[in-house]
Amino acid sequence: MFCKRCTRFMSISRLGRNSKRWHSDHSRPIAQTTIDEEEHEKFKKLSHTWWNEIGEFQALHALNALRVPWIRDSLIEKQDQPSPLHTKPLMGVQILDAGSGGGILSEPLARLGANVIGVDMVEDNIKVAQTHLEEDPGIRGSVKYIQATVEDLVGTNEEAFDAVVASEVVEHVLNIDTFLTSCCKIIKPGGSIFLTTINKTALSYSAGVIAAEYLLRLVPIGTHDWEKFISPEDLQFMLDKSGFSTTLIHGMMYNPLTKRWSWISNTSINYGLHAVKLHSHDKSVSEDTTSEEKSTETTEKPA
Repeated sequence: MFCKRCTRFMSISRLGRNSKRWHSDHSRPIAQTTIDEEEHEKFKKLSHTWWNEIGEFQALHALNALRVPWIRDSLIEKQDQPSPLHTKPLMGVQILDAGSGGGILSEPLARLGANVIGVDMVEDNIKVAQTHLEEDPGIRGSVKYIQATVEDLVGTNEEAFDAVVASEVVEHVLNIDTFLTSCCKIIKPGGSIFLTTINKTALSYSAGVIAAEYLLRLVPIGTHDWEKFISPEDLQFMLDKSGFSTTLIHGMMYNPLTKRWSWISNTSINYGLHAVKLHSHDKSVSEDTTSEEKSTETTEKPA
């Protein structure tokens, strides 16, 4: 499996899973969300093309060949008792697909047995995803789409998911820190977060913006804003603050000639990151506070 060949591992905890129901809180005003209105309008215009496999989202469809096995294998390795059903190895696993778009990642994860909640800020994307889901009765009961942001779910779904997947999403949100913190809060202790995004380098501007948008026309012009790109080091730092241990950071490359993605060691442009939650968010905050208090007591103690 991929994870055995090219990952760097850290210790992870395998804690029990508590089942919770999914809810969304639509009372949150837009001003408190991570929605970027320009991004909202951009993807609203593209919503009708989600399931055109040779259209604007061709590279995203092709990415499934890389990210689906990666997510599957990583979650299987963490299972204390892997599912005996080889065709549905993720049976019973609760996954949130953050920024689910038209559902092109949610559906294959559901076919592996997972229960998937897809959330997206664009109403038209949700409608497209729901319509396409109706074409496959086999997974219709395993996928639910909600027009919402991740932070809308935090209040009623804290530590409810075994995994959160945010693939090609963080480079489109208004506030990455808020987005990641919300994702981390709804993951169970021992659960996983999977991210794929674009590094913030000179090479990523040349290849990810100039070449991909203006020269090769792999994606529509204006799809990416280089200022929103983020380095794997910064992403890992944000996750560390929420009590996560990063187990993998690996580069990805898209070949426009073969229309295929592959794993590479270089993370200068695209990369994937997998991290595991070591303990609850509240516990992490409590430990940090206790540590700071002890440090203060030591400092202020008279000689």
